[in-house]
Amino acid sequence: MTGDDGHDGAQYLAGSPVRVAMLRALREEPRRPASLTAAVDATRTTVQRILSGFRERDWVVKRDAVYHVTPTGKRVHDAYEALLDEVELADRYGQLAADLERVGADFPAAAIDDGELTVAADRNPLAAVDRVTELLREGCGSEIRAVSPVVIQQFNDAAAEALEAGAEIELVIDRDVVEESIAAFGPATDRALRDDGATVYVSPEPIEYGIFRYDDVACVTAYDRRNNPRCLLESTDQAVIEWVDDRFESFVEEAQCLSAVVENA
Repeated sequence: MTGDDGHDGAQYLAGSPVRVAMLRALREEPRRPASLTAAVDATRTTVQRILSGFRERDWVVKRDAVYHVTPTGKRVHDAYEALLDEVELADRYGQLAADLERVGADFPAAAIDDGELTVAADRNPLAAVDRVTELLREGCGSEIRAVSPVVIQQFNDAAAEALEAGAEIELVIDRDVVEESIAAFGPATDRALRDDGATVYVSPEPIEYGIFRYDDVACVTAYDRRNNPRCLLESTDQAVIEWVDDRFESFVEEAQCLSAVVENA
């Protein structure tokens, strides 16, 4: 047996796609060398050399001229396949995870792969903005809870439509957004102050990510350093829902009502 802490075996397996393919094929069923040669499209010499390496590590045994994967070989295969899945997951969700971690959002790692991901890209830089706008419109008639680090006309228009359709909206923004809203979106600010269906809170600290919640849907939006929405994860997973609800309550606890902030200003 080689290797001191498993690194040698992991490096050995990952160092060749043919080794991975052979262990996968043996995991499926016992095989003779000729069957492996056809299954992984490798020469007989290569197959024999890899089988020797597998036997040295006790991942396979030879019985009646047929190679069988051992219980430990099965575990190595399954763990490696799980690692590949995790790496693929990291490629897909890495941008979201990095942006949320950069601002200390403490998003639960176990929930990172559960839900639908919308990512702003060069070909569609407003993809996340458009999806949040759609969600606001889909929430018409519901109770909507949201936290936003930006004010965008699309959001204002969609929120107005939701309010007209009977939605109740609780929104947390920060002081910079309040100042921008008053300066650039006066009518929206006025409506937020007078509409019984809207309750707006102002966070004393800068907000660096967005959350959105209605019915059984919970969302988190990651923003880049210029406050552009980059990734939106929407989910019905209970872990995401609980995290969004907890984050919202934390923001509200530290915030003031918009009316009090405007009066003091």
